[in-house]
Amino acid sequence: MSLATFLRQRRRLLLFCVATLVLHGVAIDWAGNHLAGVAPRSSPLPASLMTAQLQLSLPKHVDTPEPAQPQALPARQLPVRPPPSISQASSTPAIAPLAPAPADQTSAAVQGVLADAASLATPVVAEQAGASAAQTGTPVPTPAQADGATPLAAQVPELLSMRRYKVNLPPSADFDMDVARVDADGTRWSGSANMRWHTDGSQYQASVEAGLNLLVTRLNLLVMRSTGSIDDYGIAPATSTQKRARRAETATHFNRDAATITFSASERSFPLLVGAQDMTTVPFQLGGIGRADANQFATDIDMQVGEDRTANIFRFRLVGEEELETGLGKLKTWHLTRPPRPGSYTSRLDIWLAPSLNWLPVQLRNTEASGALTTQTVSRITTNVTGK
Repeated sequence: MSLATFLRQRRRLLLFCVATLVLHGVAIDWAGNHLAGVAPRSSPLPASLMTAQLQLSLPKHVDTPEPAQPQALPARQLPVRPPPSISQASSTPAIAPLAPAPADQTSAAVQGVLADAASLATPVVAEQAGASAAQTGTPVPTPAQADGATPLAAQVPELLSMRRYKVNLPPSADFDMDVARVDADGTRWSGSANMRWHTDGSQYQASVEAGLNLLVTRLNLLVMRSTGSIDDYGIAPATSTQKRARRAETATHFNRDAATITFSASERSFPLLVGAQDMTTVPFQLGGIGRADANQFATDIDMQVGEDRTANIFRFRLVGEEELETGLGKLKTWHLTRPPRPGSYTSRLDIWLAPSLNWLPVQLRNTEASGALTTQTVSRITTNVTGK
């Protein structure tokens, strides 16, 4: 039998085999393309971040009453003694002879000095009592109350209590940040910043240094430093300093024994409320609140903040979850904002926290009343769990 005869007899079988091979090839090609289209793509994000994105969900917002702003404590005033009457002045000789005073007159003079000392001490006692009442909510009796004067705590009844938050502060870290500024007229500037947060669990140090790059030099926009301790309410500042471009450095003192906030640039003082912060520590305190329980952001976060020469209640509200493009790659963040408050502060402050990075702040933005805005975005974070 010749080959041609054999192929003619087996033609149908050969066609069937070829068709089967072609169909298998088409099926394999289709399956490969389909599976490649639905396969998970690689991500530059670390596994911990991807896990956090799956586990966290935004809490439903609950409205809360607007907090009242603290009022400056009354300044201490020296008692003014009334001038002598005209009749007394006319009856007084122009030159009185020197002579030892009688014993009863000496005793009266001593009593007068003691009375003056008591009157000078009364405003100090009243101020400390009022500040203590503002801190704890417990009125402290003073001599002024015995005389029928209104106690200082009664002047600020709305400040006798502040909401207490659960706080689990993030570990120590150093930040390198990119700075972008847009002036009100549209002029753009760029620069860099360094942020530092170090804690050993009982004490802390925090700082921010931000500047702009000019043609041949660098202009420091802001230098802030803060030191203090850690207590049951989170960060407890003791002293903070602030140095802005072309301005003298100012200091804010958190006097916990006297329960007052005082300033180097002003003679004013404010009652020190529990959980009070300064401008350097605010982002880390917010991060500690989120790290302890993210559901606390369901309501607005209110905290007293001492800065420069005043102390106001800042109210932060959760805007939502946003993905930021940073030097660390794309990060899922929770965006918090403090809008302007007429009569208290005119700027807007926005803070972005990264749950995957222990709720550390990864972007800060300040929008001035003029429209100028300065944005600091993280480019590198170096963690240090020892806090040293």
